[in-house]
Amino acid sequence: MEGAAVQNDPDITLITPSAPIKAATHGGRAKCLQRLVRLDMPVPRTVALSFSTVRRTAAGNLPNIRLILEQFDAGSLLCVRPSSEDPDWGGPGAVLNIGMNDDHQARLSELMGAEAATRLYCRFVQAYAVHVARLDPDLFDDLPEDECEGLAETLRIYEAETEEPFPQNRGDQLAGVLQSMARAWSSTSARLLRQAKGAPAEAGLGLVVQQMIPMVGTSECGAGVLQLVDSETGLPQITGRYLSRGQGREALGAKSALYLEHDSRGPSLEDVAPEAFARLKAYAARMRQRLREEMQVEFLIENGHVHLLDGVRVQRSSRAAVRIAVRLAEDGIISREEAVLRIEPSSVNSLLHRQVAPGVRRDVLAQGIAASPGAARGRVVFTSAEALASAAREEPCVLLRRETSPEDVRGMHAAVAVVTVRGGMSSHAAVIARGFGLPCIVGATSLRFESGKGPVKTADGRVLQAGDIVTVDGTSGQILAGEPRLLEAAQDDAFQVLMQWADRARDIEIRANADTPEDARLARDFKAQGVGLCRTEHMFVDPGRLTVLHQMIFTDSSESRAEVLARLLPMQREDFIQLFRIMEGKPVCIRLFDPPLHEFLPATRSGQRELAEALDLPVSDVTRRIEAMAEYNPMLGLRGVRLGVTVPEIYEMQARAIFEATLRAGEEGAPLVPDIMIPLVSAAREVELVRAHIDRVAAAVRAETGRHFAYRLGVMVETPRACLRAGEIAPLVDFLSFGTNDLTQMTYGLSRDDAGRFMSLYVQQGVYAEDPFHVLDLDGVGELLEIAATRSRAARPKITLSICGEHGGNPDSIAFCRDAGFDYVSCSPFRVPLARLAAAQFAIRSRLGDLPWSRDISPHGGAGPHYPA
Repeated sequence: MEGAAVQNDPDITLITPSAPIKAATHGGRAKCLQRLVRLDMPVPRTVALSFSTVRRTAAGNLPNIRLILEQFDAGSLLCVRPSSEDPDWGGPGAVLNIGMNDDHQARLSELMGAEAATRLYCRFVQAYAVHVARLDPDLFDDLPEDECEGLAETLRIYEAETEEPFPQNRGDQLAGVLQSMARAWSSTSARLLRQAKGAPAEAGLGLVVQQMIPMVGTSECGAGVLQLVDSETGLPQITGRYLSRGQGREALGAKSALYLEHDSRGPSLEDVAPEAFARLKAYAARMRQRLREEMQVEFLIENGHVHLLDGVRVQRSSRAAVRIAVRLAEDGIISREEAVLRIEPSSVNSLLHRQVAPGVRRDVLAQGIAASPGAARGRVVFTSAEALASAAREEPCVLLRRETSPEDVRGMHAAVAVVTVRGGMSSHAAVIARGFGLPCIVGATSLRFESGKGPVKTADGRVLQAGDIVTVDGTSGQILAGEPRLLEAAQDDAFQVLMQWADRARDIEIRANADTPEDARLARDFKAQGVGLCRTEHMFVDPGRLTVLHQMIFTDSSESRAEVLARLLPMQREDFIQLFRIMEGKPVCIRLFDPPLHEFLPATRSGQRELAEALDLPVSDVTRRIEAMAEYNPMLGLRGVRLGVTVPEIYEMQARAIFEATLRAGEEGAPLVPDIMIPLVSAAREVELVRAHIDRVAAAVRAETGRHFAYRLGVMVETPRACLRAGEIAPLVDFLSFGTNDLTQMTYGLSRDDAGRFMSLYVQQGVYAEDPFHVLDLDGVGELLEIAATRSRAARPKITLSICGEHGGNPDSIAFCRDAGFDYVSCSPFRVPLARLAAAQFAIRSRLGDLPWSRDISPHGGAGPHYPA
């Protein structure tokens, strides 16, 4: 009986302290039960079946059922539970009371009463019918209320539907349950479901067969579930329920279930069985200490004695996960490094933004690409002007557009969320929304505009009018009808402590992309170490500045352009003064004007008439000029450094504004050294020409003020040619910052605004492993970065290297940058905490290697069990 026979059978392993059981071969539940046995906790006798055994069982090759049964008391009831490698991957439901039959019902009737015994038998027959015989559960909806009549009818239905009597042999029942659960795990739907949870396609399942404890006796008997923390907040709180004469996890859904500790709302386990409750709390506390994790305990009380049936990692929200990890570290149970490793970086986003509450009913109007996380609700508007008007009335609005352009930035800022029909992860709407921290969905291609300004029709025929209330879930990519409940953001004390530990561990700088004072304040609040990208064109969208820019565009001579731009100079200078003051001496990298000028000109006839009136020109002149400036492919046209070479007055004005702001802001603290970045360079000669203009302006400002200042000049590397010729460019500059959005676009020959239309299909069919605008392509684009890094450092060893595209906030990209020796990454402000945490995790793993506790942590830092070996 002590299991000597099973020691030689690799298919069947009796769980003992020394049994060869591993989470990778038998699953997390089996391994946890073994650890409870090692802690001398009262665990019922249990047998574990390995992953390979379950695979063979699914194929019809059953394990030795007789040998399994020999490990348990004759006539005892059994239960079978799933044991996947990671508890979060799920598995088929547990089946209880295996072994119930006519004879066992008669014996139990004498011990616990006929009604209770009959109820157990009936419950098992129904479970077996549904899970093993695959009968429709609806067949058992209208059973007689009398227990005996209900059992008789259940057995009759089973025999009628299966054309055979209900099996009375315990071995036959066990074989049926094992094969049913094994086949359920290998089904296509189950495979897709666990893959959605991050499991590999061929993840294994183990099964545990456990002896059930008979709940007979005069003292308290029943079952329940207990944990020591709240799953939503992570705060210490005994939660769970207990059901007298219950089984398994029935207590969680039973109206008659008791509370666990004293509660003014009703009776509790502590009231009816105080000694058992005290022992249960002590067991849970010991599990927390020795298993180094907050555990949920499934327990059974038999005649006043406590038995532990199972222990699983407490389910938790992102907020609770952080607090739990921090408390475990503060209590000395785990190290601070392990606490940092336990938090999935992507889950940090849910702490910075409101989220749709879990479990609420979702009325989905459309599905798109989740471009910026968080949730918000408001009334639909279709133009930026309507968004501004709505904000003036203090009415939250959702801006819904085919796509956005620079002239929509003010409307986006006024909205609480943005939705576009077109676009991908690096489209204009996605990039700007992430910078603003707005929930954003792009590529919602199932929406159809009825006209240029709405309404919009959904795929199921519903019509969205201006003023309709919708909720945008930028985390899932769903546009929802109405106002489902939202959870507020939570940057509490535990979050701040965890991020402090992360900052001490990481070894690469994290900066932020910030274009406005609001962005800069967010960057500072999120502890960014500077601004890695300030896109100055976003400073021109204010109507007053836009008018001056229009006037500059319509001038014909260099002198006239300089005169007009002189009116923008004080505005730009004030922008940079604010930016420098907010960042309090931290480095600030300012990208010179990048987009084509015609993007700032109106495309509609009404807009052109308004522009003609503002400039006091004939409409025909305005129209002709706009048509003359149009480009077939503006992303590859007259923009970036090409503007700096052909219209140098723009860069000269911006350089003067930067230098004068540097001197002004430097009067209030330590001297500033701004980084000035030239966009879209592809040749060293471009840098030489622009640098000559900027150096000349710097000399003029020094002569006019009699004061010295320093600055660093760099290049935004966005073209494959710039990567390949980095060795020629590097001696001319102080830094190279890789704009991976455009670099990916040019390397692939993909439009980052249009790729969203087909990218999901490409990923599904395995053309690309991931959307390259979302996850940096390490093979193609990554090789260009490595070439550029190697060649630039060979020419200038001390050159600073960084990424400033949105890939800078992606954990895989950060790992690549660390390995390539980059100095920093820069991303939108709301992605800074994620990047700080991811960078810390890579540094910790690099420094500590494969320690015993790190082997039990999932590659993404959070989902797997964390028990010691």
